[in-house]
Amino acid sequence: MTDLIRARIHGDRGPVVFLLHGGPGAAGSVWDLAEELSDEFQVHEPVQRHSGPRKLTVSRHVSDLRRLLAAPAVVVGHSWGAMLGLSFASRYPASLRGLILIGCGTYDQRSREIYCARMRRNLGSAGRQRKEALREKLGTCSSDPQRDRLFAKLGEIDARSQAFDELRSRAGYKAMLEVDFRGFQETWDDAVRLQRVGREPAAFRAISCPVLMLHGDDDPHSGGSISTTLRRYIPQLEYRSYPRCGHVPWRERHARERFLLDLRAWIRKLPP
Repeated sequence: MTDLIRARIHGDRGPVVFLLHGGPGAAGSVWDLAEELSDEFQVHEPVQRHSGPRKLTVSRHVSDLRRLLAAPAVVVGHSWGAMLGLSFASRYPASLRGLILIGCGTYDQRSREIYCARMRRNLGSAGRQRKEALREKLGTCSSDPQRDRLFAKLGEIDARSQAFDELRSRAGYKAMLEVDFRGFQETWDDAVRLQRVGREPAAFRAISCPVLMLHGDDDPHSGGSISTTLRRYIPQLEYRSYPRCGHVPWRERHARERFLLDLRAWIRKLPP
């Protein structure tokens, strides 16, 4: 029996694009973007490994992705997926034609402080109380399925707080979500460890392909601060931001069209 993770494939023409979902532990979160791009690109949407007998690590996710990429491809990652894309590109720089980071996570203390302050403001008192109550329930859960359901509810609260003006008609991806709280916890703990010991973002100096960062101005993750940190290690990083746009640009009313135009055009211009 193979240990290879599966990938959904959208489209059958054009350059190969690997699209990495967020979370961790939120497989399917980029399903609607994969469908959107499938008219022009062959989009591979890896369903990142779920929790199991062996504890999940960033390195294991990177190894899984390496086994799926048979030839140099474009990698596009959203949120945690952008962070995984950076980890992968630093370990296997020759495997990428280009790397696109959408709503990338934080790599320095200042960016994390900005994120926490913005989320606290966006959640409001009622949102913060709701999250705290769900976290308390998570702490007393005795089964993974119950934890996953509570984690999904937490994710919905965070998603609303990270949006600016979301198009509700773009919510079809929710039926494709595969939530994995234990996978989130194990992977995120390891991602934090890599930063704490100083391995990342220092390892990103090895990234040699073109890198594009696309970020909403109203995303609680501070794109300006994060891009400044990343450019110390990835000088070729190009940064574009979108006004009146939250964490998921392809679902945002005011930024969706411009974002998709930029994303498609940048992939098209990459050398073969």
